[in-house]
Amino acid sequence: MIDTLLPAALNEPAARQLKQLRDACGKRDIISELGAEQITRALVCSEFIAQSSIRHPDVLMELVDSGDLRSRYDLMSTLTTRLGHRLADVSNEAALAQRLRQFRRREMLRIAWRDVIGWADLTETMRDLSNLADTCIDLALTHLERLATTAWGTPCNARGEAQRLVVIAMGKLGAGELNFSSDVDLIFAYPEDGETQRGPRSTNNSEFFMRLGQQLINSLSQATADGFVFRVDVRLRPFGDSGAL
Repeated sequence: MIDTLLPAALNEPAARQLKQLRDACGKRDIISELGAEQITRALVCSEFIAQSSIRHPDVLMELVDSGDLRSRYDLMSTLTTRLGHRLADVSNEAALAQRLRQFRRREMLRIAWRDVIGWADLTETMRDLSNLADTCIDLALTHLERLATTAWGTPCNARGEAQRLVVIAMGKLGAGELNFSSDVDLIFAYPEDGETQRGPRSTNNSEFFMRLGQQLINSLSQATADGFVFRVDVRLRPFGDSGAL
C-alpha cells in the first residue's frame, strides 16, 4: 500500500523501496508492523533512511524491538549508557572506530525517522543530534586516553598532578543546535605543561595531547567501511591551520 498523500510521481520509487526493504527483512513483515503509509513516507522523504534501512535492516528491526524508534530520549545518560555498553570490551583504535560508527548509524536512523515522521519537533531533533555528538566525543576520548596512558604514561604538571585534555565545543554543537549536515567545531586545550609519568615511555604534555587530539579527530571523522561519525573542524583555534592543534 502506497501513502495516498504522496505525489503520484513518487509512487514508483516508493513501491521499489518497499520491495527492497521487504526483501532485506526476510520473513519478518516490518512494513505491517510500522504501517505501510508511515514507512513509505520515511523511505521516500529521506535517502539516508532508505539506504540505512535497506542495507542494514537489522538496525531498523532492533530499533523497533527495543522501542527506541518510538521513544523520546529525555536524558543524555540514555545515550551514554547505550554507547558505554558497546565500547566496554574495546581494546584498540580500530575497534573503537567501528563501534562508534555502528552506534552513530543506529542513532542517526532513529533521529531521522522520528524527524521525518513527525514524532519529534525541531528542538528535540537538534538536541538529540547534539547529545549524540557529545556522547561520541566524550566516550571516544575516555577510551583513547586509556590507550595513550598505557603507552606513554599519565601527563602531569610540575607538581605531579594528572592533566587531562579539555575539548571545547564551538559553533552549532556548542549551542546545542547541531543539524544533520553539521560539522563539529572543536578546540583542544590542556591545563599545564609537564611530562608523562608512570609509563613505559615519557614525552612532554604538548606532544601527548597533540597526539591524543589527532587520534580523537581520526576516530570521529576518518572515513572507513562503516562510514564516519562526525566531520571535525578544528580551524577555530588560534591562528587556524597554522597554529598548534
